[in-house]
Amino acid sequence: MSQQLLMLGAFFLIIYFTMIRPQQKQQKQRKTMLSDLRKGDKVVTIGGIEGEIKSIKDDRIVLKVAHNVNLTMLKTSVGQVVTETTNIQEESNDEQALIEEK
Repeated sequence: MSQQLLMLGAFFLIIYFTMIRPQQKQQKQRKTMLSDLRKGDKVVTIGGIEGEIKSIKDDRIVLKVAHNVNLTMLKTSVGQVVTETTNIQEESNDEQALIEEK
């Protein structure tokens, strides 16, 4: 009986450290990213639209995607904040893909 409980406890710990804990960490990072959004940040939405935040009100943002083209959307639609390092990494990945195709 005690061996079964020990195995059950070990199984729960394995599940916790491989699935539950990383997911909670990712949710915390996303919540922090969304709360740190500022006017002027360049972002990419979950749908792939790139733009610059023009204004933020409560749970909505106005995203400038082109000259005189603004989109109002939920904050939660932001997939990532684009930084200079993100652009360099994407260009590096694109170059690597081109090399592998040759």
